[in-house]
Formats: sequence, structure tokens, C-alpha cells
Amino acid sequence: RRSAGKTGGCSPKMSNSLVASLLDGSRPTFLIGEVPPMEKTSPGQAQEICGKFIARARSMPCDGYIIYDIQDEEGRSESPRPFPFRRLMDPSGYASLVSKTAGKDCLVYKCVNDANFEEWLDTCEKVHGHRAINVVGRATATGPTVGPSMADAMAIVRKRTHLHFGCVCIAERHTPEYAATRGYAAPREHENMLRKQQAGAEWFISQAVYDAKPTIALLRDYAAACRERGMKPKKVVLTFTPVSRPKTLAFVKWLGVTVPKEAEEAILSEETNELRAEKSIDLLCACLDDVLDAAKVIDVPLGISVESVSIYKAEINAVHVLFAKLQQRILDAQGIKWTVQWNHVLLDKENQESKTKTTNTNTTVVFPPPPSSSDVKKNTASPWGDLALRHGGSRSHDHGARHPPRPEGLLRKKRKKQNSSVRFALKPL
Repeated sequence: RRSAGKTGGCSPKMSNSLVASLLDGSRPTFLIGEVPPMEKTSPGQAQEICGKFIARARSMPCDGYIIYDIQDEEGRSESPRPFPFRRLMDPSGYASLVSKTAGKDCLVYKCVNDANFEEWLDTCEKVHGHRAINVVGRATATGPTVGPSMADAMAIVRKRTHLHFGCVCIAERHTPEYAATRGYAAPREHENMLRKQQAGAEWFISQAVYDAKPTIALLRDYAAACRERGMKPKKVVLTFTPVSRPKTLAFVKWLGVTVPKEAEEAILSEETNELRAEKSIDLLCACLDDVLDAAKVIDVPLGISVESVSIYKAEINAVHVLFAKLQQRILDAQGIKWTVQWNHVLLDKENQESKTKTTNTNTTVVFPPPPSSSDVKKNTASPWGDLALRHGGSRSHDHGARHPPRPEGLLRKKRKKQNSSVRFALKPL
């Protein structure tokens, strides 16, 4: 019914890049997760927050960004919520800022618990120009129920020709212990994945992974069930979240993530936030190694997503380190040679004609148009270039250390500078 070539919105190339990577089982997909600012954030402040995020994130060669739809999950756990819930901006609107600023598409999360679900889809698709969304169910079974059911929501999105959608998968629900609490004789999360796939889901994004065993079991059962039914497994993007503080770790556990006792003790035994972040990075890398080792005989394409669930500096910095390490591992597991190169990237026409300005202590934030096609130069070492991983050529395991100097950022004093973006690509040299 659809092909990755059906594009629109911000840029045909950008839409094709993100959607195509999610649909392409021959290569990994790399994503960075982010949450919108507070609900009452002004447009100018939102643009400034977005600019700061992109100024850091563009040095990471990813396919795009995940923008989450954060819900009040009261009733999820009997334990108190470690961090207070605060209402955030609409994910589609903020994702539009991110996409236009970065020159990359976003995968937008949307909870079905919305009485105006179809109106939201209209805005997401026709106003903001998004092409990839993740449809998620209600946070808890308690509380008021509005909007469509999960099944109805997937059917509604599937009818929209230019929208592609995926769903979540939760390995913690694929354990004998969880199955027993639901009255099942065996784990059944793989059946949920098959049901969503048959309803039109084209990929899956996992909950944060800290324990490889349930994830491996889920992937193995999902692959076997697909073979039994003559279906091709969809890509599963595994999410990883570094932590540096006991409170953040408690929040990750409150969200339903299983953190093995030995892993928790190893992280908390470190004396500083930086050392705890490093320990969590090591544990998450080992976790992915275990999954990749098992995946050699499991026919399920994989990707990775990295996010921070807090605003703490040590954890935000850890996201960048973890992303580079996980990307290295999953690419090496592909058995290919790869390296890092910079390229200039043309942004879309709409972005060329737009200039967003706001003020911050007498400083103007300017997002000027990119250079003309005649100015585009590939394979340069310019810090304003595009970082790309390419199939073939020399091998670089320490690619994080080989980046050109970080650009000055988006804050400019009455001075125009071309915009830039970072794109991931696997292609022959």
C-alpha cells in the first residue's frame, strides 16, 4: 500500500531518510530521544531550547529524533513518582521546530488518550509535515478514558496514505512472572507485536533496556512467531537510558524498566555522578553486546535509540558517549567497514525562506538559509558539515574522537551563518 518513496512535509529527502531507514531491515536505524519543553513555554523560548538541543545533538550521526508524548501515569505504581509530572508542549509542534532547525525528520509519539485524536493527526500531517509517528496506548488502565481504542487508533492512522506508524514493545511484559499476573501460561508480548503489525505497524520501539534476557526472549519468540505465520519481522529499535543519580535510577524503575539488582548496585556503588554515568554506560554496552550476540541467529532487524530522562548534565553528556559506543557495536556486528565523514547538507525550500528570531540578553538568534546547490561541497572537514557513517573505506572505532571541532552554535550576535545538520548514511564510497 505504501512505499518509502512517498514523501512530503519538510523535505522529500528528509522524510524518505527517516521512514526509509525504519523500513529498511538491511541496516540499523539510529535515533536520539527528546521531550518537549514545558506546556507554557513561549514560542521564542521553545526555539531557543530547540536550538541548544540541536547544537549538541547534530554532532551525533543519527537518522532522526524521537519526540515523546509524556502523559501523567498516575496509578502506574504504588510507589510515589520520583519526579513530579509537568505538562509539556504538544510533541508534534515541538518536533516541527526540531525538524526545521536540524534538517532532519522526527518520529513523533502520540498517546491515543485524546478526544481530538483525528484533529491532532490532521495538524501533525498537514501543518507540521510529519510522516512518522508512534502510536502508544493509554498509560494506565485507571483514570478517564477518552479518544479511540488502540485498535481504532491504528486503523485511523493506517488510512492516511502519507503517514507511517510504529508501536512500542515492552520486554518486561514478556516474562513468566508477568504472564502469571495476567493469568497466562506463557509470555505473550510477541503476540501483541504480531497483532500491531497486522494492524499496520511498520516498526517497534522498545522500552528502555537494562536487562538483556527479557529482550532476547522477546526477539526470539517474535521471530519464531513471524516464521510460523509467514510474516517478515519488523525492525525493533532498542532504547537505552544512562543514569548518574539514585533518583534518576529510581525513576527509570518507576517507569517499569527492569534493572537487575547487580546492575543497580554496581551503578550506585560509584562515588560521583560522572562515575555512576560511566558505569551505566558500560552496563548498557554489555547489555547490547548480549542482545547482538543472540541476534546472530534471530532474524529481527535492530536499531538503537538513546535518551536522557532527566535534565542533569552528567546524564545528558552520557547520552552522547553512549550513542557513539552503541553505534560502534551495532555497526561492527553488521560485519562492515565504516568511518566518519562530514558533508554539507541542503535544507528544504521552506526552511530556506524562513528566519526565526528571538532575543536573549540582546542577542539575536538567526536561522539563515543554507547555501545554494552550487555551494554544496561534500567530504569536507568543515565544522558546519554533515557527519555521515559510510559503508566501505577505512575502519574507525574511535569515531567519537575524530569529529571536527564543534560549531559555535546557533546564538549569533547580529551575524548570519548557514544552518547545518547531521545525517547518517550507509552507502558505498
